[in-house]
Amino acid sequence: MAGSTSYIARLAVSVVSLSVFALPAAAEDSDSSWVDRIRFKGDIRLRYEGIDEEGGQDRSRARFRTRFGLTADVDDDVSVVLRLASGGGNPVSTNQTIGDGFSTKDIGIDLAYVDWSVNDQLHIYGGKMKNPFFRAGSVPLIWDSDLNPEGVAVKYTSGRFFGAAAIYSVEERSAAADSLLYVTQAGFKFDVGNDATVTAGIGYFAYTNTVGNEPFFNGRTKGNSVDAAGDYVFDYKDVEIFAQFDSEIAGWPLRFYAHAAQNREVDAEDTAYAVGVKIGAARQQGKSEFSWTYEDIEADSVIGTFNDSDFGGGGTDSSGHILRGKYALSKRVTIGGTLFVNEVDSFQGTEHDYRRIQLDVEFKFD
Repeated sequence: MAGSTSYIARLAVSVVSLSVFALPAAAEDSDSSWVDRIRFKGDIRLRYEGIDEEGGQDRSRARFRTRFGLTADVDDDVSVVLRLASGGGNPVSTNQTIGDGFSTKDIGIDLAYVDWSVNDQLHIYGGKMKNPFFRAGSVPLIWDSDLNPEGVAVKYTSGRFFGAAAIYSVEERSAAADSLLYVTQAGFKFDVGNDATVTAGIGYFAYTNTVGNEPFFNGRTKGNSVDAAGDYVFDYKDVEIFAQFDSEIAGWPLRFYAHAAQNREVDAEDTAYAVGVKIGAARQQGKSEFSWTYEDIEADSVIGTFNDSDFGGGGTDSSGHILRGKYALSKRVTIGGTLFVNEVDSFQGTEHDYRRIQLDVEFKFD
């Protein structure tokens, strides 16, 4: 059954791709030139990072992230998105450490997907795409902000209602059944007074064929429980709930948020949650923003490979605070900093402090 399901997922990707390329070429239906149908976008972020882990070696390093991409309109309702990014293949980080004898740095495909706008309400995506699912406060409790999943997804909005569903191919194996990820999410956004809104909803995500297989990507446990051979011992099938309140105070955007997930396949260490507040928005010159988030991510609540790569050093079995600040020097240049004050490895019986500071300068163009 798992093999058949994997085949269906791959077939769905092929159908979307064939459907897109079977559409009439934009050059035949439009007087605009190809230059008018392509939009470029990119950014470079320079970062200083310091890590202080109790019982470990302190680390100080300079890093950078660079991304360059384009969006091309294939037809009135179809776009293709391509983006290259720095990094060594890590699914949750495109950072590159500066050093190693001036060596050439890695770059790879970060995005490669088709966006088919069936109508004003329905979008179909196929390929390696931006995450289409809502995250309250943009917290990386379940998915890191750099994670770009691969497969087929649909997204629907109508008035106050929004929903999305996807089938993603997580791990293709030649000698065992593939691992897929099924995700569905639905919610509502509604007014609760003058200049105030609430966004709330529920979701479900389920991985297939985790038990008996090594952890995704590089085999590192990232806090999840494994057996003596280093393979997963649990399935991961989670229910999530989320809520976000947006308003304004004295001319400053204000946001409160909460997000939680529980793995229904385990009896302990099964819950992850985050709460926080953000004030301001550094989107225009002279504007600033500040936020505080508290997270508690139990060991087997979510897959550790795919959530925040910075909080607690990445993965699960961690808790603590995230403090952020950002200031816009101009519309396209910002400076900022992030402080992580965390406790890690409580379930492992070796609980200790983890501190990380990041200082950033970011340049964008489009």
